[in-house]
Amino acid sequence: MGTPDFSVPILQNLVQSDYEIVLVVTQPDRPKGRKRILTPSPVKEEAIKHNIPVFQPEKLNDDFEEIVAYEPDLIITAAYGQLLPNELLEAPQYGSINVHASLLPELRGGAPIHYAILQGKKETGITIMYMVEQLDAGDILTQESVMIEHTDDVGILHDKLSQIGASLLLRTLPKLFAGELTPLKQDDTKATFAANIRREQEKVDWNQTNLEVYNQIRGLRPWPGSFTTYEGKTMKIWRGELDEREYDGKPGEIVKINDRESFVVVCGNRKGIRLTEIQPAGSKKMTVSEYLHGAADRIKIGNKMGE
Repeated sequence: MGTPDFSVPILQNLVQSDYEIVLVVTQPDRPKGRKRILTPSPVKEEAIKHNIPVFQPEKLNDDFEEIVAYEPDLIITAAYGQLLPNELLEAPQYGSINVHASLLPELRGGAPIHYAILQGKKETGITIMYMVEQLDAGDILTQESVMIEHTDDVGILHDKLSQIGASLLLRTLPKLFAGELTPLKQDDTKATFAANIRREQEKVDWNQTNLEVYNQIRGLRPWPGSFTTYEGKTMKIWRGELDEREYDGKPGEIVKINDRESFVVVCGNRKGIRLTEIQPAGSKKMTVSEYLHGAADRIKIGNKMGE
């Protein structure tokens, strides 16, 4: 049971293993793009390649009998997108397990990869655990950690964790079936949560430190992206670098232009973010070099962002 790109390597590894996948469950096809074309999930596309039956309930709570009818020995979920009712969780002989992209009990919820970077964590990882009706609170079976590099963004870390999850799952299953694992109860007092990103979290607060702003930019790249305002219009910020010099400007003030290749915005700790890739309102994503060479006076020292 899975839906987005994160789940695809997990399905691929299972297909290549000796296990029989009797059914793939994924979210219903959704409209995408400007033309709102009905599009299958990445997991559905992968299942079709291997002629695996696909089931797409709109509301799993009301429509799960077809899954039970397959009499699965084990249910595996990975970023499926709906909570499983207890009757379904307990149906398989070996239970239901989940591949989750954090070191539980930290970062339970739907956006653990984003929050790992937004919070400036040095490491995160994959947890494989039993599923219960409470969100990501089941007993832990196995975990594997990964360092978060200073240059990682959500896209890079997503791909790392997806591959680690696929590998760890295949190493976990033989021990699970052999009864060689001792499930570890989570310490609920140490639980933190990673709810889906809200629009207000995408707006840059220049009163933060330059490191916090840097983590926000890469913690929302490539989706959904961070933004600020400039001269009354929205401007997306796709890429920036830390500038550790101290400046006299106020938070959000443009304090330096570097050879029409980048410009520096000062943050709350008086240090800067050197912006290198942006997306002005109504335009495509572009380098700051392209933006400034289009019109040199678009960015002026002393002007403020975020107002």
